Amino acid sequence: MQPNWVIRKATEQDLPRITDIYNQGIEDRIATLEVQIKTVKEMSQWLKERSGRYTVLVITDGQDIQGWASLNPYSHRCAYAGVADISIYIDRNWRGKGLGSKLLQALEKKAKDNGFHKLVLFTFPFNPGQGLYRKAGFREVGIFKNQGKLDGQFVDVMAMEKLLDDLEEKRANFFNVLPE
Repeated sequence: MQPNWVIRKATEQDLPRITDIYNQGIEDRIATLEVQIKTVKEMSQWLKERSGRYTVLVITDGQDIQGWASLNPYSHRCAYAGVADISIYIDRNWRGKGLGSKLLQALEKKAKDNGFHKLVLFTFPFNPGQGLYRKAGFREVGIFKNQGKLDGQFVDVMAMEKLLDDLEEKRANFFNVLPE
């Protein structure tokens, strides 16, 4: 039987589980260049920095959190105020079972509600989660060669983006109605 999934805003009480899931991502070496295991105290500071527009969501089966997602600052420059960087982490026992898709849909809605027009993410070219992003309409922007080191080896990082409002279509419609 499929659990009745609930997606809600994260709280301080969720931090032990959020930290566990993030640390799985660090240990598995498929989702982040981070190599140091995080403590709940470190993640508490991280959560405090995700207030206002920068939301953290969790997905729970009613008993335990099985994944989380966040809207993160992309840049401190005001020109990028409409752009959010995203993170999605799923418990390793639940990966590939649709939770990432549910979280991504909720995160996109929250991003629109919070005034963002674009989402970006940075992922490893070998991360199996790319299928999720491609299905959701993200496009590959490019590859940063040798962007960082993981276990002493250089790794590439892929940039992906998604416009939440079809600005190109709006722009085209605008120019189509201009008088000649």
